[in-house]
Amino acid sequence: MKIINARIIDGTGREPYLGTVVINGERIAAVEPAAAGSVTGEATDAEVIDAGGRIVCPGFIDAHSHADNAPLLAEDDLSKISQGVTTEIVGNCGSSLAPIRAGDDAFAEGPGRLFGLEPDQLGGWHSSTEWFAAVDAAGTVTNVCHLVGHGTLRQAVIGPTAAAPSAEDLAAMGRLLDEALDAGAFGLSTGLVYPPGRYADTEEVIALARRLPAGRVYASHIRNESAGLLDAIDEALRIGREAGCRVQVSHLKASGRANWGAVGPALERLDAARAEGLPVTQDVYPYVASSTGLTSTLAGWLLDAGPAEALRRLRDPAVLDRLRAEADPHYERIMISSTRSHAYEGRRVPELATELGLDPFETVVRILLEEELHVTTVLFTMCEEDVVTVLRSPHSAIGSDGLPPGLGGTPHPRLYGTFPRVLGEYVRRRKIIGLAEAVRRMTSLPASIFGVPDRGTIAAGAVADLVCFDPDTVDHDGSFTDPAVPPVGIDCVLQAGRVVITDGVWGGTRRGRRLVPA
Repeated sequence: MKIINARIIDGTGREPYLGTVVINGERIAAVEPAAAGSVTGEATDAEVIDAGGRIVCPGFIDAHSHADNAPLLAEDDLSKISQGVTTEIVGNCGSSLAPIRAGDDAFAEGPGRLFGLEPDQLGGWHSSTEWFAAVDAAGTVTNVCHLVGHGTLRQAVIGPTAAAPSAEDLAAMGRLLDEALDAGAFGLSTGLVYPPGRYADTEEVIALARRLPAGRVYASHIRNESAGLLDAIDEALRIGREAGCRVQVSHLKASGRANWGAVGPALERLDAARAEGLPVTQDVYPYVASSTGLTSTLAGWLLDAGPAEALRRLRDPAVLDRLRAEADPHYERIMISSTRSHAYEGRRVPELATELGLDPFETVVRILLEEELHVTTVLFTMCEEDVVTVLRSPHSAIGSDGLPPGLGGTPHPRLYGTFPRVLGEYVRRRKIIGLAEAVRRMTSLPASIFGVPDRGTIAAGAVADLVCFDPDTVDHDGSFTDPAVPPVGIDCVLQAGRVVITDGVWGGTRRGRRLVPA
């Protein structure tokens, strides 16, 4: 197969050049630059794709995904492949779908439900090895690189409680981590703002991160992204230094108006660590809103004994008084994204409060009780200037941070449009970063961070995961109230030399793979 008349962006940051990509089986056999200024005629051979002067680049790599559950969905999850994403890094923010302790109702009712899975869907595996086998059997639309979640390790050993692990507990967590790494996990993730990961001290995380093989990554949703951002950055750097591992700061941001602008000093600390030789990078999504569970808007101790106890506490007047006193009063920032019953979706808390005849805090509590905690939100907490600041850093990979697919409702548009939005809004219209540099952030940079094998560049010998797009039209028009809009300008996507998207239309066959470190 050949792709001719291509403006090739090879993923290294090199500017586009006209040429032909020659594919032999699953891999790129050669890259042939065209003579200066030449464009050949239209292709007629069925084994030739005529790019017509559009961009051909490596398949995009989503540096931060939560699509762990996608293989188990009955319908193909097209949210990423339609954007040109051919590989996703899953298992982020301390949450993976293995290991699971047998009969762990708290996991089934907590993280399991947040991944959109019913308890009976969690019965087919316990170890990471078994989970990876289930992924392989189900098949994947995109390639997936799994991280193992620290919160999941903690849950499997000591449950959802805030208790500190004993030496025996920590050793057991380490053995589970080792098993996951041996089975093909690319690294360890933490969600130090979410239970049960938030109950861990720094030394617990360091002890686990020390078990990572050389070059593997420690990816962290850091402990605080608001007033404590800089301290949380320092903690992540300390973990990297003392554990001797690569550090990836997930979705770098500053939440809350009082903290806007703090990403500048945060990047200065990260740059200083890089100058010292610490391998540390970050990722970013191109939006001013985040998305997470509604429980995160209340005090973290609510969940320190598991979901069943949290529901009991939400019915206790004394507990509610304490929660109200500790709550952030800015309820206008909260939009309900999805719920178990699909009630309230796409609406903001103050509007719902007026309709229900309650105050905003009472509204949040009522929705959590009615939906048994299974409520996701979109939170409008960031500013555009900070997004641009992080995007400008050459060490910022692009990640969607999209919540698990299949939950329904009105999910954050980043699930459907992160990569086309960067190319349309921040490259073409606003010229925040150049086209070749943006492609590097979506391809070779995340490939190098996570050790994705044989992907991320267009070069002889690389796997032929490729995207053809029109830089003049690529975009995503989805909104926070109408997010599930297909992107435009993504013309053709190949995985391992096979065309899977043609003129924006999915071919219907899952050709992704679970990748393992080289």
